[in-house]
Amino acid sequence: MRALVYTAPFTVEMRDVPDPVPEAGQALVAVGAVGICGSDMHGFAGHDERRIPPLILGHEAAGTALSGKYEGKRVTINPLVSCGECSYCIEGRDNICPDRKLISIPPREGAFAEKLAIAERNLVVVPDGVAIEQAALAEPIACGWHAMRMAAKSFVRPLADARVVILGGGAIGLGTALVARLHGVSDIWVSDPSPARRATVQAAGPFKTFDGKSGGPEAESAELVVDAYGSEASRASSTDFAAPGGVIAHIGLAGGGAGLDTRRMTLQEITFFGTYTYTMADFRATARSIFDGRLGDFNWVEQRPLSDGAAAFADLKEGNVGAAKIVLRP
Repeated sequence: MRALVYTAPFTVEMRDVPDPVPEAGQALVAVGAVGICGSDMHGFAGHDERRIPPLILGHEAAGTALSGKYEGKRVTINPLVSCGECSYCIEGRDNICPDRKLISIPPREGAFAEKLAIAERNLVVVPDGVAIEQAALAEPIACGWHAMRMAAKSFVRPLADARVVILGGGAIGLGTALVARLHGVSDIWVSDPSPARRATVQAAGPFKTFDGKSGGPEAESAELVVDAYGSEASRASSTDFAAPGGVIAHIGLAGGGAGLDTRRMTLQEITFFGTYTYTMADFRATARSIFDGRLGDFNWVEQRPLSDGAAAFADLKEGNVGAAKIVLRP
């Protein structure tokens, strides 16, 4: 089969590679659409020690099952495979299973390829009439779904009454904004330094945007801040925007280290939590919302053929993309 392979920092190339062979309990899936994630870009830049080249990246995927109980059906893929047996999995917190494995991290190859082997229990059937590129977005949007669900547990008042500030206007940030609106939130701000990206966010819903430095909400005014970028600077902004008694949800993985004003967080009793991916229940709920049309028309997605993947990565690296998501089609 043909695959887009990460071969060295800032280098991906189309190659012929062996077809994957499904193991017991796995299905073979013909990939129909796969999104480029920020973590793919992180690995592409050589900044993720887990992603060692040569490696097929990509984990936001949907396609058609070629084997198993869903054979012949279109499916969207939860790329996070858990053991199903540990206490975390039994409690429904399978996203933090100690034995979890994510495709695109060795030893599991990713989805920038014509075919992929994945556990059958990680597949959700896509109804007729739903575009396969939309189905592939269940993965990134589920991250925002999980974050909003976790944040709601920390709130005293209803989540719908909150002002929500989201740092980062890519697919994770925009997806979180769409989920927040679905949950009744009306006061939603999204920051992004790119004017084109801000325009994309504004076209996707009734969201207020700003560049992160000016024109945004007042300091200490947001009951919920979602850091969808995860840098030292965005963490500092999180504590700047959080209201007394507010909540900060940290999704982004741009880098670890400093940024939080822990003294202010202590004095103002601000809750901070990290949020990693989503549970299978979150993934299914997100997929249903996409299938039902409750998350919009996805006019913020740009499609390109997988064979143009190297150019897509280069454009994202140079900031030449206004769309919140590029989806590659094998």
